[in-house]
Amino acid sequence: MPSINVVDMKGKKVGTVDLSDAIFAIEPNEAVMHQMVVSYLANQRQGTQSALTRAEVSGGGKKPWRQKGTGRARQGSTRAPQWTHGGVVFAPKPRDYSFSVNKKVKRLALKSALSAKTAESELIVVDAIALDEYKTKAVVEMLAAIGADKKALIVLPEVDKKVIKSASNIKGVKTAQVNELNVYDILNADKLVIVKDAVSKIEEVYA
Repeated sequence: MPSINVVDMKGKKVGTVDLSDAIFAIEPNEAVMHQMVVSYLANQRQGTQSALTRAEVSGGGKKPWRQKGTGRARQGSTRAPQWTHGGVVFAPKPRDYSFSVNKKVKRLALKSALSAKTAESELIVVDAIALDEYKTKAVVEMLAAIGADKKALIVLPEVDKKVIKSASNIKGVKTAQVNELNVYDILNADKLVIVKDAVSKIEEVYA
């Protein structure tokens, strides 16, 4: 059972916490993590791109010149793809790129991502994040103090509007609750900052 230091908002050690082997100390499965990242990115695609085929472009109803005798290549329409203002070959059309991943794979991928962060010493447990007011500077100072001043994912045990709003306009910083965790955000962050109360919730939900 891995043990990790717990720090306060100023970066001072205030204790330790034991992490569950079943969630934070498994052998990371790269294949399922990759599958979840691909699924997440595919699900973000709007799929609204669209272009006109030669059948949909306006004009081109008349054959530009007769079939034979001109010396030029035969042409049936000025809206064929090789013409300027012509249609697009295999034009993209609105479609749904999303695909689902089964529950067991999702759980394994999330556990793998958390275990990978723990193994690489990129997991930071904070005793509590308490803000008296909406203050971005306070979150910036906290992240600098705990060594997470680059790309960071802050995991909260529950919705805290002051923390979420204060962190929302810091470049590279995201916040999430336990039930919103996804593999892409975990792996994309340089540091995973988890509030101590959120650790027990993660172990309760994903054990």
